[in-house]
Amino acid sequence: MGNYYECLEIHENMEYSNVSIDGKYCVVGAMIKNTRFEANTDNQWPIDHNDLRLNDNITQILKDYEMKHSRLKKIFGTNVDKSTEHVVDNVVFKLAICIPKVCTTREAVEGLFINLTTVGFDFKDDFCRLPNDKPWIPGDYVAISILSLIGFLVIMGTVYDIWYLKKTKKPESINNAILSFSLLKNLRDLFTISKRSGTLDCLDGLRALSMLWVVIGHSFSSQTQIVNGIDAFQWLKSMKSLWVIAAPIAVDTFFTISGLLLVYVATKKMTSMGLIKSLHLFYLHRVLRMFPVLAFVVLMEATLFNHISDGPFWERVAKNSENCKRQWWLALLHFQNYGNLDNMCIAVSWYLSIDVQLHLLSPLVLFWVLNGKRLLGWGALIIATLLTMTAATIYNFEQNFSSTMLSQRNLNDHLLNYMEYYYVNTLTRASPFLVGMIYGYMLHLLRNKKLNISQITNLILWILALALMLLIIYIPHPTMQEDWEYQNLDNIINSFMRPAWAIALGWLITACAHGYGGPINTFLSLNFWKIPARVSYALYLIHYSLMAIINSSKVAPTYFSVGNIVFHFCAYLFISLLIAILITVLIDFPIANLLKLILSKGIRKTENNK
Repeated sequence: MGNYYECLEIHENMEYSNVSIDGKYCVVGAMIKNTRFEANTDNQWPIDHNDLRLNDNITQILKDYEMKHSRLKKIFGTNVDKSTEHVVDNVVFKLAICIPKVCTTREAVEGLFINLTTVGFDFKDDFCRLPNDKPWIPGDYVAISILSLIGFLVIMGTVYDIWYLKKTKKPESINNAILSFSLLKNLRDLFTISKRSGTLDCLDGLRALSMLWVVIGHSFSSQTQIVNGIDAFQWLKSMKSLWVIAAPIAVDTFFTISGLLLVYVATKKMTSMGLIKSLHLFYLHRVLRMFPVLAFVVLMEATLFNHISDGPFWERVAKNSENCKRQWWLALLHFQNYGNLDNMCIAVSWYLSIDVQLHLLSPLVLFWVLNGKRLLGWGALIIATLLTMTAATIYNFEQNFSSTMLSQRNLNDHLLNYMEYYYVNTLTRASPFLVGMIYGYMLHLLRNKKLNISQITNLILWILALALMLLIIYIPHPTMQEDWEYQNLDNIINSFMRPAWAIALGWLITACAHGYGGPINTFLSLNFWKIPARVSYALYLIHYSLMAIINSSKVAPTYFSVGNIVFHFCAYLFISLLIAILITVLIDFPIANLLKLILSKGIRKTENNK
């Protein structure tokens, strides 16, 4: 990777001319081509312009290396074309060079050294960097202006909270709006822990732990320029990596909780006719509740994040910035999962798109659930779940996807196809949400009642639930091995793994809510989890962008080891958590309080229609 900053700092004016010499940092992809393997016993490396001769030992090492190396191209950015005739033909080795600004890479390399094409090597430009090559644009100044306005409102609200409220204990509505931006008030709201009857306390622990699992998974998958990529890949295929490989299932935990809370909260606040009359408020509340933080992160990604730092491979952050400049509207309209996945604005926002889409469709089922007749409620939930799972199963068997992101097929050619048509598809990800709705309705019917089951039944259900979870966590291991060739099993896994996880998770929540959770409920209901749970939304949206910034700032390749990546995870989590807290108290809470004030009149009308 060279000396990036040292190269760009080169600036020397020639003493007897007006010419100045400036450094330019370039990365080229060097390829070996026209390679023929022959036994060589002379312990020499003769070069005849078109032949590169290697002895038997080196030949075997390269063959073994290529077989493993070809599986990494979709994980760590290695480019290998397996259609070529020879083992190392078109294997691309990235090389950083520092050259004069006025030169092209080919002029510099061939002028200063030799014509590399004559000795069996060729190269092509990847990118070049110059000092101050990230100019400020109008959007950057807009972002600074918005941040300044937020800062001004926060100062006003905080000063009002400290001084004026000491005189008037009951502020008027307009003063309540100002108070919404008080940093002290929002910090108090964030860190104040109180117990309320009817709340599902275990959900805080599930949210927080699932978010940690997501960050851990991304800590491994976001690494770039791995110097020992084969070691990383061998570890990923081993049983030792299950706790990382299974991390994507944490997203299905969020879908399950989202569907559960939708029904559990709605059944307490409205009836079916109340839902119809306030459908616009139902939609508006969901979209606006998620909008402020999402819009803020999109704005930062498109503008100021590009200026936070720099590095030899900063093009990843620059590309994220360009993506948000072009596709910000897809992110804000929650249509990311059906856009251009290669150019997605805020890569993790596909989850929000599916979650909002499911909420927009949910009144088709929720209307019958809120009708007050249990038979209609259960019928609507079960029919919707069965229809969705049937359609998803037919679709999966028609498309024949791999069952894991790191399968052999996906590593070769099909990863984007898997991501676009299965992983971020609303149909294939809807079943955990619907299973969550079923459990939400069950918990509603059991509200203020005692669930009576025997100790034996409770033990059996816990064993089944935990065994099912462990099985789902184990499933990725065999499916990503080289000898896995069971497409029908892949289709079954894709169709039933996620709803099965939701079923097991739903029992865990139900048991914890009714006193059958034991130490698991005690652990998940600890007050410690409430704060990270409250900032989990901001943490989810911001963490991956921060990882890209940190990883793109490094000036040397990363050596893969579990301890090293866990160390990175601690850094990612600490920084992301701090920024998520700031976003929550400066953006999320203030806007949420304002929306509550604005929509309170509509909410009161809804309650009158109950």
